[in-house]
Amino acid sequence: MLDTEPDLSKRLFSHIDFTNGAVAAVSGGSDSTALLLLLKQHLDRTAPATKLLAVTIDHGLRSGSAAEAQAVAQLCATHAIEHRTLTWSGHKPSTGLPAAAREARYRLLAEAAQAQGIGLILTGHTADDQAETVLMRQVRTERLARDADRGHAETAGRGHAEMAGRGLAGMAPATLYDWRNWIVRPLLGMRRAALRDVLRRQNVGWVDDPTNADEAFERPRMRAALADRNGVRRVDDALALAAHEGNARRQLGLAAADLIRDLATQPAVGLIRLDPGFLNAGDERAAVYALRILLATTGGIALLPDRARSEALFARLKAGFLCATLSRTVVDSRRAGIFLRREARGLPPAAVASGDILWDGRRGITLNDSSGALLIAPFGAAAKRQAIGEGKTPPSLMRAALAAEPALWQAVECLGLPEDSQAPDMAEARPVVAPFAHFLPSFDLAPARAVAGLIGAAPVPALPFSGHSAGR
Repeated sequence: MLDTEPDLSKRLFSHIDFTNGAVAAVSGGSDSTALLLLLKQHLDRTAPATKLLAVTIDHGLRSGSAAEAQAVAQLCATHAIEHRTLTWSGHKPSTGLPAAAREARYRLLAEAAQAQGIGLILTGHTADDQAETVLMRQVRTERLARDADRGHAETAGRGHAEMAGRGLAGMAPATLYDWRNWIVRPLLGMRRAALRDVLRRQNVGWVDDPTNADEAFERPRMRAALADRNGVRRVDDALALAAHEGNARRQLGLAAADLIRDLATQPAVGLIRLDPGFLNAGDERAAVYALRILLATTGGIALLPDRARSEALFARLKAGFLCATLSRTVVDSRRAGIFLRREARGLPPAAVASGDILWDGRRGITLNDSSGALLIAPFGAAAKRQAIGEGKTPPSLMRAALAAEPALWQAVECLGLPEDSQAPDMAEARPVVAPFAHFLPSFDLAPARAVAGLIGAAPVPALPFSGHSAGR
């Protein structure tokens, strides 16, 4: 049952930790305006010293957007709330505009939060938004399934597998952005009509963005379709589906995380070993999911590999020893275990080392040397000259993995890994959990933590929910 009480602030926000303040994303629409005022009410009552910053993103796509941002600023001044307007400047793509605008919005919100030392961003996504998201993904899934039935399996398979297994969970209650800022959606249990009732009782108006009714875009088309007499039932069904799929995704992630912690090791930099028992651990679905996450991490790929191909690879591994490649990752199955390493093809070319870079999707590297005399490039053949300690892992595998790792070079001399003592104070490097590095939904918190621990990535920042733990 969705909440429709007028005073919702305690129920909506009492479980959120506001110790380090909050950024509220406010467009001037009814949802975000209600979010801001209810949040202000909660903080005034429970923690009046809390830092609260309202941020409006002006995408510059409509002539009235600047005036709408000014109206939000005036509302914030009335309620003694600090406000910033940030503008999306630069190129606007002719296709994929909603996705590009969404990415720009999160980037600007994160920049505003970081500038204030705040790690928490709140958005006004509602139950209506959740239902629309799930139904849009369901329509795409059904369309892709029909394409597969007609023989277009190669083009349909990836999207169908991803949506069927993951996308129908909808938006997560919290999502970690760039491994730094938590984006929290406290209104996912609220209907838009109830929020508008709250604003009416407080005599507060809002802006209706005309693009929300522009049926040239997918979401407005779905919103219009839900306005018919069957809309209420379809919304309820979609929310029930999202709850079911979200719980299933969390449970699958917990099982995959257990397998990664128990059966995966990193015997050398860039090399992951799976114990042979991984193939017969009991929960094959969780094992395939763990394998997909490790493949994407090893290969530096933001999207998990196709589920059907991963299942086929898993079956081949169970059938006997092999060497195969999937998602830029070499899978080398031997008696000693199943080894994963980045393939040698498609590595970044040598480049002048400077500033902060994400190298090959796998390493975040910060260069502390501004002389311009250093290059960053793969180890390549220089890996053959590296001393490799004796152990259970074949030295040839360790050198092959090292060859695909980033090294600092000065002229033709290899100085070693950025974190090696051979290159003191020149650079800092950190592994990256590629499939979760940009967006980590709380559904996937458990496997992300497990992989971060495995490869030595930075720990996942704690969820901003007091007394709550999603995953382990």
